[in-house]
Amino acid sequence: MDDGKPTGPKAKWWSRPSAGRANHPEAQIQELVTVPEPALVAAPEEVPDTEVTAELPPTPSSPASPSPTAPPARPKPLHEPDEYSTPPYGGPGPWAPAPPVQRPVPTPAHGTPIPPQYSAPNGPAPAAGGGGYAPPPQPQPHGHPQPQVPAQPGPSLWLQYDPWSTPGGPLTHVGEPARKKRRGSLLVGAVLLALVAGGIGGGIGAYIERNGGITDIELPQAPKDNGHRAPDSVAGIAASALPSVVTLHVSGSGAQGTGTGFVLDQQGHILTNNHVVDPAGSAGEISVTFSGGETAKATLVGKDSGYDLAVVKVTGVSHLKPLPLGNSDSVQVGDPVVAIGAPFDLQNTVTSGIISAKERPITAGGEKGDGSDVSYVDALQTDAPINPGNSGGPLVDTKAHVIGINSAIRAADTGAGPEGGQAGSIGLGFAIPINQGKRVAEELINTGRANHPVIGVSLDMKYTGDGARVGEKSKDGTPSVSPKGPSAKAGIKPGDVITKVDGQRVHSGEELIVKIRSHRPGDRLELTLVRGGRERTLTLTLGSASGT
Repeated sequence: MDDGKPTGPKAKWWSRPSAGRANHPEAQIQELVTVPEPALVAAPEEVPDTEVTAELPPTPSSPASPSPTAPPARPKPLHEPDEYSTPPYGGPGPWAPAPPVQRPVPTPAHGTPIPPQYSAPNGPAPAAGGGGYAPPPQPQPHGHPQPQVPAQPGPSLWLQYDPWSTPGGPLTHVGEPARKKRRGSLLVGAVLLALVAGGIGGGIGAYIERNGGITDIELPQAPKDNGHRAPDSVAGIAASALPSVVTLHVSGSGAQGTGTGFVLDQQGHILTNNHVVDPAGSAGEISVTFSGGETAKATLVGKDSGYDLAVVKVTGVSHLKPLPLGNSDSVQVGDPVVAIGAPFDLQNTVTSGIISAKERPITAGGEKGDGSDVSYVDALQTDAPINPGNSGGPLVDTKAHVIGINSAIRAADTGAGPEGGQAGSIGLGFAIPINQGKRVAEELINTGRANHPVIGVSLDMKYTGDGARVGEKSKDGTPSVSPKGPSAKAGIKPGDVITKVDGQRVHSGEELIVKIRSHRPGDRLELTLVRGGRERTLTLTLGSASGT
């Protein structure tokens, strides 16, 4: 703020003439000018703070005139002077008392309207667009009249007053205030900063997406456990049974095959299927591979096509682990089971499932065409996946005990794949019950042959009715009921239709053979038959015949 010293010919309404300022032109003007009492303007009523801007007209300069001999008396200030000369409340000028403090407010777009109480009804109307205020008439020296300058029209002095304008400079025009460019600059800068930041962020994101991150990725992983599994879990069962399971590779004259077997005892006897070792013939080669990778040569001990079972033996192998045998009569439908084998020569393959059915009569083989290689099995049905190469492998229960020997599957087609290969599992696998397998294995090991139970009749395999009908004659023309055989002793005659065995229904000749083969020679059976439309029940004792 100025300290009261003049810096140029600026009109400062708060300047007060003093002795120290007598040489200044403004002081000379103050001494030459006298203001008549009627020219003083009374202070208007206080109005709300309003920013009023107007342009002051320049004060007309008077021509030089000779100084009067006696200067007029100075006007008396309207209030006591301020001894500190502090603007805007310092010493008042000769024109008007000090105005009230006004604070700047936004100016309306069309200027500040003049309240009615400040309009001059008899005075001149303010000029369009506003203008400066009209100062009071200047006194003229004696003897030199000056031409009267018409007063400039304008509104009230207080409405045109702008205490914040530059002293001596033009007042601001009425209208819309100048817009601040700083806000626009800040807005432009913020937009540019956002664009730059977005571009940098997008580049970093694209780099991370394409390169998998800034640093190498290390995925979380659970620590290694102790490897312990419950004994009745699939893993526990497999760990217990796998050391006893072997893979067989068989080759003979123009034929070869792969299958599975399991160790029966410490002497090296291994049980498998007859159709696994059959390609070796009488001069072929059988190689056995254990689960640990050791291999050994094996020799054929005995086989039986009717039961589709065979026993081979390895020598010179130590630390053999026999696989415990269970009891197939204790198996229930729905029991969990595990199948182990080498499907398609993939050894040590483990699959799991349940027992789907019991005493399912099936026949397998028959490739020779004379029926000598047909096997009749009262099988356990399972949905555990069994594929070619699983044949001869064990079907074990939750105690890792053998309850069946995997033997056959039911394929969805004729058994050939789309490229001439073997068909795979569709969830219909069949296993020879271990109770039957144990008896046959013992006979093969002890005698090299297995005995088959028989009833001593020839069946009519072309019969399409319900049950198994006894033929009129056998194929070779001999009587269909063997003289002095079990059936002849029980009273069975040609043409009788057998419908039940021990109360279980049979629907065909194959089913009757399966039911009989599930027993031992010497077992007593109760047969139900129909003769001449009448049903009767007979009891017979099974005979014995040597297998092939």
